[in-house]
Amino acid sequence: MTAQPIHPHEPERVPRNAEGIAAALDGGRCMEFYRELLAAAPEEAEGVLRCWWCDAMLDTDLVEDRLTVAVLDGTLPTTAVGDLVERRRAAGLPHIVLTRVQLY
Repeated sequence: MTAQPIHPHEPERVPRNAEGIAAALDGGRCMEFYRELLAAAPEEAEGVLRCWWCDAMLDTDLVEDRLTVAVLDGTLPTTAVGDLVERRRAAGLPHIVLTRVQLY
């Protein structure tokens, strides 16, 4: 089983490559992305791309500040980490590993 977006984008707003991610980020964040990608070991590069792709998708959300408004209104759907871990365990999947958390 793989995670699927709630509202898929065809084609995706941000291509899943370094060029697409960099194009979606503003100047300062673009440089931060490239610094992190260039500093990553080859086996870490895919994780860096995935993390920054998520950031780029949020940054290019067509409904500006949708997540912020939902958080402030208390309407953002949430799931406890323990519930996610249990669902993955029950499905025979590996545990979730978070490698980078970025707070705004």
